[in-house]
Amino acid sequence: MEGRCLGKNKWPEVVGMDGDEAAEKIERENEKVNAIVVPEGSVVTMDFKCTRVWVWVDKHGRVTRMPKIG
Repeated sequence: MEGRCLGKNKWPEVVGMDGDEAAEKIERENEKVNAIVVPEGSVVTMDFKCTRVWVWVDKHGRVTRMPKIG
């Protein structure tokens, strides 16, 4: 499904970064998405949206997974 979304759709380079800084970078690089910082273990909706990027962070606020559109 990612192929149908416009603009950059994956950000492997932000793993390990501060979550808020990663979210800002993601939104700068693809103005069509809203990057949402979420603590690991949180429950989120499973529907797919081209306008959403989950930014998963650990208890220190560091990105733990590659953010991608979804």
